[in-house]
Amino acid sequence: QVRLVESGGGLVPAGGSLTLSCTASGSTDTIGAMGWYRQAPGKQRELVAGINRGGNTDYGDSVKGRFTISRDNAKNTVYLQMNSLKPEDTAVYFCNLGMWYSRSYHPRDDYWGQGTQVTVSS
Repeated sequence: QVRLVESGGGLVPAGGSLTLSCTASGSTDTIGAMGWYRQAPGKQRELVAGINRGGNTDYGDSVKGRFTISRDNAKNTVYLQMNSLKPEDTAVYFCNLGMWYSRSYHPRDDYWGQGTQVTVSS
């Protein structure tokens, strides 16, 4: 079993920046790709970004050029640097363990963090 704990959410004005962190604990030797999803009220959960152990990345179209995902394999931690935030980025952000194939990130349904709220004010 792997436990995921997110941190770093909060309230930020439009145009601002925020960094999220997610640390995995437990059976961390099985960790492959890691990623972030988000879900806004009334909307489906969507991919924000994913990264494999080698550092290859995959981004959702709405965040390309503004968000950067990175990871520290030694700390079993994945980060999401969010710049130029917009009100439409407001959502609960979830950390996920996933798989990497076909040059893209694919979530595993059995490994999700509890989520952290990001609110961007206009």
